[in-house]
Amino acid sequence: MQDISIPIDLLHWLAAAAPIIVLAFLLVQLRWTAQQAGTTGMFVAAAVALVLFRTPVDTLAAAGAKGVWDSAPILFVIWTALLLYHVMNKAGGYEALRQGIVSFSRNELFIVVALGWVFTSFLQGIDGFGTPIVVVAPLLVAIGMRPVYAVAIPIIAHIWAKYYGTLGLGWIATVQVVDLDPLTAAATGTQSAWLMVIQVLMGGFTIVWMYGRWAAVRHGWPLILIISAIQGLGQVLVVQFEPVLATFILAAAAMLALYPLSRWRRYAEPFTDMPERPAMRGEMTGDIAEKTAPMGLALSFMPYGVLTVIALGSSLIGRVSEALGSLTIGLPFPEVSTGYGIANSAVASYSPMAPLLNPGTSLLITAALTWVIFNLHGYYKTWNASHPDGQPGLVPSLLASAIPASVPIVAFLVMARIMDHSGQNEALAYGISAIAPAYVYAFMANGIGVIGAFATSSSTFSTTMFSDLQVTMAKLKGLPVSTILAAQNAGSCIGNAIGPANVVLGASTAGISGREGDILRKTLPWTLAAFVLTGAATVLIVMFGA
Repeated sequence: MQDISIPIDLLHWLAAAAPIIVLAFLLVQLRWTAQQAGTTGMFVAAAVALVLFRTPVDTLAAAGAKGVWDSAPILFVIWTALLLYHVMNKAGGYEALRQGIVSFSRNELFIVVALGWVFTSFLQGIDGFGTPIVVVAPLLVAIGMRPVYAVAIPIIAHIWAKYYGTLGLGWIATVQVVDLDPLTAAATGTQSAWLMVIQVLMGGFTIVWMYGRWAAVRHGWPLILIISAIQGLGQVLVVQFEPVLATFILAAAAMLALYPLSRWRRYAEPFTDMPERPAMRGEMTGDIAEKTAPMGLALSFMPYGVLTVIALGSSLIGRVSEALGSLTIGLPFPEVSTGYGIANSAVASYSPMAPLLNPGTSLLITAALTWVIFNLHGYYKTWNASHPDGQPGLVPSLLASAIPASVPIVAFLVMARIMDHSGQNEALAYGISAIAPAYVYAFMANGIGVIGAFATSSSTFSTTMFSDLQVTMAKLKGLPVSTILAAQNAGSCIGNAIGPANVVLGASTAGISGREGDILRKTLPWTLAAFVLTGAATVLIVMFGA
C-alpha cells in the first residue's frame, strides 16, 4: 500500500460512504431509475472528492475518463446482447423457446433451476461482463417468469462462479496484484473455494424459495444438494490443481448432470402441490400453444449453442485465444495525485481491452448469424404477419433499449474511479480497520470486497482495488493472509448481487429498465445474509486454522 495521510475519522468515513449510501437509498428506497440514481451518486462522489479529499480537478478528470473507458467492454456486451435479444424476439424466437422448453420438461421448478442456476453458471465459467445475466434473463421471461425475478434469480445464482469463472479471471488478478509465496497462494485458493460453497448453497435454496416458497424448497432440496455438491465441493477439489478452469469444469459437469436428473421421476413429472409461485405469471398448466411459434425448439435454441461454441473456441483453444488477444486497445493517462498522497502512476495503455476476446464479439457474431438464418427461413415475415403489433424495427428497438441502459453504466463506473482516485475507498477500508479488533476485522473483511464489487459491479475490480490493502491489514492485526484474502475474494463475488451495473444489464434485457430498485430489493437480503455467513465462516477458519 502507498503511504497516505487521509484523516481516518468519522467525518471522512461517512463522506467516503456517502456516494454508496446515496446510490442505494435512491435505488431501493425512493425507487429512482438507474439513470437518475447513478448520475446523482457520481456527482456526490465528485463533490466529496473535491471538498474533503483534496482531489485536484485534473485528478478528477482523469478518474472520470478512466471510468468512461472502463465502461467500454461492458457497453459492448450490453449493445450486442440487446441486439441478439431483438433479433430473436422479432422472429418469434422467444415464443418458440418458451413452448419448446415447457414441452421438453414437465417440471417447472426443474426448468427454473436448469436455466436460472446451472446454465447461468456455465456461461459465467467461460464469459463474464454480465453475459450470463443478459442471456438468461430473457429466457426466464420467455418461460413465464416475472421480469424482476427473471433478473434477480440469475444474478444470485451465478455469484459463486464469479471469482474462478471467466477462466479464472479473479484468481489471476489476485496473484498479479499481491506477491504470494506458493503455500500462501495455495491456501488462499482453497479457502476461497470453501467460502464460495456458502454462495452455492445459498444461491440454490434462494432461487427455489423465490420460485415457490417453502413448498418448492421441500420439493427441490435433493436437486439443490446434488447440484451444490457438483459445483461447490467439486470446485474445492479442482482448485487444487487447475484454478483457472475450476468453475468451467464443474459448471459443465452440472450441465451434464441435468439429463439424468431430468429422468428422475421426482423431477420428470409436474409438481402441482405449490400453493404459491410468486416468481411466475399465470397458471402452471397454462396453454403453451396460445401463439403459433414459427420455429421449433432446436432452431430457437440454436443462437445459444452457437454462442457457447464461439466462446469456448476463443477461450480454450490456445492459438486462437492468443491470436485474438494480440489486438488490444488502451488509452494513455498521465500521473495524477491528491493532496492526501493518493497517487496513480502514468500509464501508456490503461486497462487495455482485447475486443476480439470480449464476449460482445461472440454475441455480435451470434446475432448476425441468427439474423441471416432466421431471415432465410422467412421467420420475420411469418411472425410479423401473424402477430402485428406495430413495434419499431430492429435498429430503432435496439437504440430505444440500449441508450437508457448505457447511461447508468457509465455513471456507476465513473463514480467508482472517482472514489478510487480520491482515496474514498481507502478511507472506507481503513475506517473499518481502525475500529475493528482482529476477529471483528476477520468478520468484516469480506465486507470490504462487497463494497468494492458494489461500487464497480466487478469482482475483478474489487480484487484489484483491495487485495493489497487486505494483505496489509492482515499482517497488522496478526491474521493469516490467506484467510483474509479468501474473505476478500468471497466478498468480491457477493457484492455483484447488488452491483448496479449488473442490475441494469438484466433490467435492460428483461424489458424493465427503470425498475432496478425492485430488483435490488430481491437481491439485497441475500447479499446481507451471505456477508454475515461468510464473515462467520472466516472467523472459524482463523480460529481453527482450517
